[in-house]
Parts: sequence; C-alpha cells; structure tokens
Amino acid sequence: MSALNWLTAEAFSAFGQHVIWSDLIGNSIGLAALALGWRRSIWTWPVQFLSGVVLVAAYASAHLSGGVGKQLLVIGVAVWGWRQWHRGKQEAQDGSIAVRFATWRERAALLGGTALGTLAVGGLFTAVPELSWNPWPDAYIFVGTLAAMVAQARGLIEFWVAWLLVDVVGVPLAFSSGLAFSGLVYVFYLALVLWGMRDWWLRSRTGTAALEGALS
Repeated sequence: MSALNWLTAEAFSAFGQHVIWSDLIGNSIGLAALALGWRRSIWTWPVQFLSGVVLVAAYASAHLSGGVGKQLLVIGVAVWGWRQWHRGKQEAQDGSIAVRFATWRERAALLGGTALGTLAVGGLFTAVPELSWNPWPDAYIFVGTLAAMVAQARGLIEFWVAWLLVDVVGVPLAFSSGLAFSGLVYVFYLALVLWGMRDWWLRSRTGTAALEGALS
C-alpha cells in the first residue's frame, strides 16, 4: 500500500462517522501548530506546513477542492510566516514574537480582502461545480484561513478572531463532508482560540506598559 493510499484509508469509525488517517494525523498536527502559535513560538510555522501537507490528502478524498486549495495556501503562508517571524524586528526579549492589535486600516484591509476574496472564490466554485460540492462555505473557509494566517504572521491579535469566524462554518462543513475528526478538532480549536486570544491580549498590554515605562 502506497503512502497516499494509507493516508486516505479509514483509521476507525465511531457513531456512524468514518475517520481517515490523513484527517486524524493532519488535524492533530494542526492542533499542535495552533498551540505553538498561542505560545508565540516560531515553530508554529513548520508544524503548520506539515499539517497542510497531510491534510491535502484528507480534503482531496472528500472532493473539497476549496479545502485542498486552503491547505496549499497554508503551506505557502507557513513558509512566509516563518520568514516573517524569523527575521522580524519585533521579537520579544524571551525569543517569542511581539504581538499587537491591528490598526483600523489593517482591520479594514483584512475584512475587505476576506469579503472580496470569498466572493471571487465562491463565484469560481459556483461556476465550476466540480471544484466543490458546497462552494460558498468552502470559499469562506478558504479565504478566511488565509486572512487568519496573514494576521498571525504579522503578530496581530485579530488573527484569533479570524480563526473563530472560520470555525463557525468549518465545524458543520467538516461533519457534513464526512471529515468527522476535522469537525471535532475545530471544536478544540475554539477552546484554544479563546485561550490564545486572552494570552495575546495580555501580552500586548504587557508590551505596551513596558514601552511606556521605558519612555517615561
């Protein structure tokens, strides 16, 4: 059996849901990547890269081209994010990346880009039905994931909000697509997102207070 066939084979079934190996392994790695992002560790990026590689097989097996495209974007943005954090000039003294809230201009750019991107990708999926059986949710997750990772690479706290909004659609879509473990992992993502958002918010306040103290 080839590695690809093994990844798309069933790992186990529970409550009428069939879990394939790529879904199980890729999303477990994805959880680790999100936890590393919470800790502001640069290793979140290579772990996200690995998760994307494995999940390409999972989404391809479910015929979700948007999901496949999303994971290819994850792979590309993971490389860019690694470079951003590695050579960034905002690294904290403990070796982790400094974080901050986005400016209103950055928020507008993220929201506008996400809206326009979703319309464009959703229109493509609608015009070419074989790309996705559920075009608009698939397009929303596709573009929302890209927006979240770009915000993360820039050290913006709003990246957690973007992941939260992706999860709202990702959970039901994953279950309805037969990717039960993905749906379950999205639920765990929700808890990590809330904790991570709080941690990054407190970290931004600490950084601001230190800067104000240095200037006074």
